[in-house]
Amino acid sequence: MTRERLTLFDTTLRDGQQTQGVQFSTPEKLEVAQMLDGLGIDYIEGGWPGANPTDSEFFANAPKTKATMTAFGMTKRAGRSAENDDVLAAVMNAGTPAVCLVGKTHEFHVTTALGITLDENLENIAKSFQHLAAQGRETLFDAEHFFDGFKSNPDYALSCIHAAYDAGALIVLCDTNGGTLPAEMAEIVGKVIESGIPGARLGIHTHDDTGNAVAASLAAVDAGVRHIQGTLNGLGERCGNANLTSIIPTLLLKEPYKSRYEIGVKEENLPLLTLASRKLDDILNRVPNKHAPYVGGSAFAHKAGLHASAILKDPTTYEHIDPASVGNARIIPMSNQAGQSNLRKRLTEMGVEDFDASALPRILDVIKQREDAGYSYDTAQASFELLARGELGLLPNFFEVKRYKVTVERRKNKYDKMISLSEAVVVVKVGKEKMLSVSESMDETGSDRGPVNALSKALAKDLGPYSSLIDDMRLIDFKVRITQGGTEAVTRVIIDSADDKGRRWSTVGVSPNIVDASFEALIDAVNWKLVQEGANVS
Repeated sequence: MTRERLTLFDTTLRDGQQTQGVQFSTPEKLEVAQMLDGLGIDYIEGGWPGANPTDSEFFANAPKTKATMTAFGMTKRAGRSAENDDVLAAVMNAGTPAVCLVGKTHEFHVTTALGITLDENLENIAKSFQHLAAQGRETLFDAEHFFDGFKSNPDYALSCIHAAYDAGALIVLCDTNGGTLPAEMAEIVGKVIESGIPGARLGIHTHDDTGNAVAASLAAVDAGVRHIQGTLNGLGERCGNANLTSIIPTLLLKEPYKSRYEIGVKEENLPLLTLASRKLDDILNRVPNKHAPYVGGSAFAHKAGLHASAILKDPTTYEHIDPASVGNARIIPMSNQAGQSNLRKRLTEMGVEDFDASALPRILDVIKQREDAGYSYDTAQASFELLARGELGLLPNFFEVKRYKVTVERRKNKYDKMISLSEAVVVVKVGKEKMLSVSESMDETGSDRGPVNALSKALAKDLGPYSSLIDDMRLIDFKVRITQGGTEAVTRVIIDSADDKGRRWSTVGVSPNIVDASFEALIDAVNWKLVQEGANVS
């Protein structure tokens, strides 16, 4: 059976940048564009040329991509011709093969937001796309607030999209406020197709304000739409856009989509998805959502002993796909709920095949005792691995911390401004040699990064033969929790680390003293990295 082609349009660099706290630099936009192109996305919307210097610079240096690079803009303003509209001119001057223009399709927005007549808005749409078509550009029309507009005045909403369609544009139906539910969306898409615009010339652009953006996009496809817009990791204003990180594997791996449709992302490229998702978070200095479908760190985590036992027999008992198909991995977290099935599976995943089975109850007892003391191993898998290796006699003693000190000083700088400065001293013994390292936590901007950062830098500064093995290691998140109250308070610190190989790992430290707890987690992070690198004991 011949499969129909669906096209994917990524707007991470434009609509995704509307996310609160997200701002791409030009080099970051170039990096993300190349990453999306490597996945096989059909269209990459690079931004709005002329709207800000970053977007203008991006288009001036746009990368060569197999994907169709697309510039975004708006339909011409009333009272001037398309040829003399400076916004349209900036979009045209970007030189992209495709242009996506947004325009109003809801009468309320036309009369209230734009302050023009309904006929003037129709003329703006028609003349804008006629002008672009005359210049030989592929065109797309983002029909803003279409579903709300259709519910308010279906005849006018349809007349707006037909004005663009008649001028050659692909019509993208936008649920701009994100309030349309999947069943209602499918019904309205059906009526649009009945009006004379074929599904092959229709797209969908949804927002996640009801948590239904992915489902609504799929409902639109079921109703006949053949073009999907969204963002990587669901970035976007308010609650975000339709998440292509969820849509892509659903189209490739789930029926009926797998058999009916073909997309630009090939199944052999799908294992790149998890890395792309986490790389985007890394670029934006955001903590990845562990519970994200398909790509989250906990998407294939099996904590209950009953589940882990079944997974050992057949992974499909509790997994809807093979984690490796999307570049993810199965995790059997260790906790005080763990059984021997979890532990055996986890040891196997660590690469420990030959071990004394009589040690298993002892390891479980140690885990339970330590969790009673405040540790949490279901969120700190790297620390669990070190604990298990230690109990099995398989943990090398790479280095020994002899002492450490950290100070925080509050003082005035040369500009007579009060600043904090953290300084750490760490003495380690590697083999027979002792090394003393001192480090401050000041970053390149002159800001103090805190005592934990100073300790991390001092510990990594000189580990003798191991220093080169941890050069690419970096701390990406730091979480503190008080596990008991009052005078008996115990502090738990979870540190998330990453390296240039795409590995991410979590370690835990517990102490009444937050600095001691942090340093314990830091030491575990370094030791786990050295184990993964196959370091030899000096």
